[in-house]
Amino acid sequence: MMQPSGVSRSEVSTVDDRAESPGLGSADEEVAAALAMLQRGAPDGMERLIPLVYSELRQIAHRQLAGERAGHTLSTTDLVHEAYLRLARETRSEWTSRAQFHAIAARVMRRVLVDYARRRGAARRGGPGQRAIALEDAEFLADADALAVATVGEELVALDEALERLFAVDARLGQVVECRFFGGLTESETAEALGVSRRTVASDWVMAKGWLYRALRTED
Repeated sequence: MMQPSGVSRSEVSTVDDRAESPGLGSADEEVAAALAMLQRGAPDGMERLIPLVYSELRQIAHRQLAGERAGHTLSTTDLVHEAYLRLARETRSEWTSRAQFHAIAARVMRRVLVDYARRRGAARRGGPGQRAIALEDAEFLADADALAVATVGEELVALDEALERLFAVDARLGQVVECRFFGGLTESETAEALGVSRRTVASDWVMAKGWLYRALRTED
């Protein structure tokens, strides 16, 4: 797999250790400084940011891969590397906080996994062994932190398609799902990423889950 420009696999595999080294400021301050560099278009902004958030990117990747079936050929490291490559091409004007960056990273990783599933032909409907996401079985409506939905192949694609329709209806509801479900952000972190109150996030989360539940049951 192609590696991020200027960063070898061995270098990236240890950046989370280096990120724990004491610096001149707090970790949040260092991340904020790196994000500010990216907003200004500084060429070394991404190289400064990634070591600071690499362990968190691995957590997001691990979370999104947790429901994949055995034999999935993308590892946590592979997903982080592919996300890095895509993030390097993203517009950085909205990268103003750590929470916001996590939300964007979660979105990018979701796109990587959906593209992967589609390339493997998992989007074909009606084939043997295919089934819709059983959100009710996965406690999706009760607990975002459980993330028990088996997001494998066609199930992930079905959820992605439903989420895209939700974005068309209400973009903020879609963003809340990206943050809470795919990114594993707390209500407070989601509120920070979206610039709204925790109460708004809690309300939107209930509405979004209900909308997706109905949309996915309709597909059945």
